[in-house]
Amino acid sequence: MSAQRHQAAPTVRETRGRWRRWRRGRPFTAAVLIALGGAEMLVTLRAPLGVLLHVGPQGLAAYLVPIVLVLCGVLLITTPQQRVFYALVSLVLGLVSWLTSNLGGFVIGMLLALVGGALAFAWTPNKDRRPTGAATEPASPEDEDEDEDDTVLLPGMQSPDPSPADRG
Repeated sequence: MSAQRHQAAPTVRETRGRWRRWRRGRPFTAAVLIALGGAEMLVTLRAPLGVLLHVGPQGLAAYLVPIVLVLCGVLLITTPQQRVFYALVSLVLGLVSWLTSNLGGFVIGMLLALVGGALAFAWTPNKDRRPTGAATEPASPEDEDEDEDDTVLLPGMQSPDPSPADRG
């Protein structure tokens, strides 16, 4: 019976690890906040308050803004390469919702959309991540002698002190 437990544990860990890698490969938290902000605005539009009444084009915008926000949240998860565009659309619509969607879903939906948009705009994929089992190569003694002065070379630089002809 204990052998079954030991066999099931790695499967759960692998599944959890795959989920974590998938989630970290996209602006997941930002997308969830944006979608929640849009959903909250949609819910407040249906609130039974007689004071908050929209008629005509403003009524259409009141439904259009939260629907586009939910759509931006879903698209952030499915296509993280376009995160800057979706983040900017979410930030603008979050601000527009103040006028169109009952004060931005009574401020809560607007704040969720703005925070989510800011997180999506700030999110960057981690491109230099190494595999967990990769071993680093030991540095050769020759490399240690070259870097004694701790000079950092910029991309394209050949030596720490370029000649006068290289300086332009």
